[in-house]
Amino acid sequence: MDTMTPQCAWDLKAQLGEGPVWAEAEQALYFVDIVGSAIHRHVPATGAQASWKAPHRPGFLVPVADGTFMCGLQDGLHVFDPRTGHFSAQAVVEPEQPRNRINDGYVDPRGRLWFGTMDDGETSPSGALYSVTRQADGSLRIVRQDEGYVVTNGPALSPDGRTLYHNDSQQQSIYAFDLSDDGMLSNRRVFARLTDGYPDGVVVDSAGCLWVGVWGGGRIARFLPDGQGLPPVIVPARNVTKIAFGGADYRTVFVTTARKGLSDDVLATQPQTGGLFTFRVDVPGQPQATFPASGLRELGRELHTPA
Repeated sequence: MDTMTPQCAWDLKAQLGEGPVWAEAEQALYFVDIVGSAIHRHVPATGAQASWKAPHRPGFLVPVADGTFMCGLQDGLHVFDPRTGHFSAQAVVEPEQPRNRINDGYVDPRGRLWFGTMDDGETSPSGALYSVTRQADGSLRIVRQDEGYVVTNGPALSPDGRTLYHNDSQQQSIYAFDLSDDGMLSNRRVFARLTDGYPDGVVVDSAGCLWVGVWGGGRIARFLPDGQGLPPVIVPARNVTKIAFGGADYRTVFVTTARKGLSDDVLATQPQTGGLFTFRVDVPGQPQATFPASGLRELGRELHTPA
């Protein structure tokens, strides 16, 4: 039986905790604090914790095959090396949209990186959904797959690799797309809508069920692959941003939360808001794939937009 009662593993009071990702090689959980411009690491086996300051606000980080991380900062894609704390710029994204920033990201089992951009003021539909592939010569190919978002969140893939889920948070909508073998999206449709809170990051477990952090909802919403709702997991924090499956068996769930925008009265009733929470489940998640390493060649950028 699931023991889905979240407990606070790290009461760090992040302003905007986001993007948890399990690094299998390290058996560690990484996540970001966007507003705090920080990257954090938590090692469950030992309780060890570490933090790094980022040069710009980070939206996501995902593991790379060489032990580094690809990190989406406000100004573009960077490689982050936790062994040195160094950030190396790789590609500028949307220089024509200075009010935008990169938000959530994910690497699928074929090694493709997916991420979204959003209007930092959360008012203009200037955000887009991108995919990134490593080319044979080491360069990056960045493709704009969809657009018209105010706040993008949570690219995630079904276990069969045929359906990609992505959130239009301001519209309280979770979209599903068909994903072709060549990595292109089609047939966008509404998979589910929320009425109490806003869908933040989404993750899909090994059975194909969606786990969605609910901003302003104090819970993790859950859906079967056919869109039917499951009982939510209640979290003692109003702003639940995203989960990650990890641990040796991928049955430990890690939950990031945020203090941003909450009143002192709310924070007094939920003092661990902004912390990292954890609980155990019966059905494991899907392992987080790694993005291919670049080698020594300086990376290029090729941008394609949808027709």
